[in-house]
Amino acid sequence: MTPNYKNVHLKFKLDNLNYKYDDLMEVAYSYVKEGLPYQQELGNFLLDWLDEKDHVIVKTSGSTGKPKKIEIKKQAMVNSAIATGDYFNLKPGDKILHCLPSNFIAGKMTIVRAIVLGLELDMVQPAALPLIDYEKDYTFCAFTPMQLKNFAKYLKKIKTVIVGGGRVSQAVAALVQDKKPNVYETYGMTETVSHIAVKKLNNFTGAKDEAFFTTLPGIKVSKDKRGCLTINAPKLADDVIVTNDIVDIISDTSFEWLGRFDNVINSGGIKLYPEQIESKLQDKISGEFFIASREDDTLGDKLILVVEGEKRDIDNAIFNDLDKYEKPKEIHFVSKFKETKSGKINRNKTLESIQLV
Repeated sequence: MTPNYKNVHLKFKLDNLNYKYDDLMEVAYSYVKEGLPYQQELGNFLLDWLDEKDHVIVKTSGSTGKPKKIEIKKQAMVNSAIATGDYFNLKPGDKILHCLPSNFIAGKMTIVRAIVLGLELDMVQPAALPLIDYEKDYTFCAFTPMQLKNFAKYLKKIKTVIVGGGRVSQAVAALVQDKKPNVYETYGMTETVSHIAVKKLNNFTGAKDEAFFTTLPGIKVSKDKRGCLTINAPKLADDVIVTNDIVDIISDTSFEWLGRFDNVINSGGIKLYPEQIESKLQDKISGEFFIASREDDTLGDKLILVVEGEKRDIDNAIFNDLDKYEKPKEIHFVSKFKETKSGKINRNKTLESIQLV
């Protein structure tokens, strides 16, 4: 029988203490009233989760537009937790680490997985390098790419790691190649109730689908006329979810991510995907950067490179591995990139702050 959102698993623990439904409500009130900011976020979510409503209101990250609030069914969150548990073989009593903000979907789902699957949840303050007991063993943890980069040398105590909230660069992926834990990049968004697909970043077995994102149980994918991913996940959403992510479909359960439809640049009739170019440059430019465009009378859109920091010389040799049309025509420097509330680069706002002449 499928678990219900009104139940708290008998083996669920929070910071080494076992809680039933009523106890958890008391803890939530305590966190909201007396806790640190990250504990208050946890408390507020628990109060929402334990109330009589069949849904919660969740904020989108704002990485592809203005942040908004959407309604997500609690049972959909339960179903998502079960799919993750099935894929990664999570069992009641497994210990998991929670170091993400609880006011966004990834952090909320870490809590839901623990409550639904009967996991023992250790909560630590979200940070670029979470402060944890480095000698304690964990079965599962979710990181952001920045956290994974900073935490890579401590991974030996975690059996399975997932990373999301932004694309994992080649440089960060290289840090986990010699690590024993299995590390996966995730694909998902608020509307899909966290991740719906994962891709291995290390410990490859040679399977042909390892180079691509593979969906969790019960989820099928295809693409629309624009070449954008569509997701059929009946246990997560009533309707097919249409994204703005351009993909190559490998099968109805696997795909290769190419970039955002919103970011595609048409330069002289050639379609260019900024994310693909950025991937090639990731280990050659220190600091934050992104690929964008500006209007051009001849090309329509002229490819540009935007770099965070003070103006400095950049050796053109870093572009040698790029295709002819992928090489930026201009380089612009910005002292500080604009960011979304969730800490992602806001490309549009950053470009608005640049005087392109």
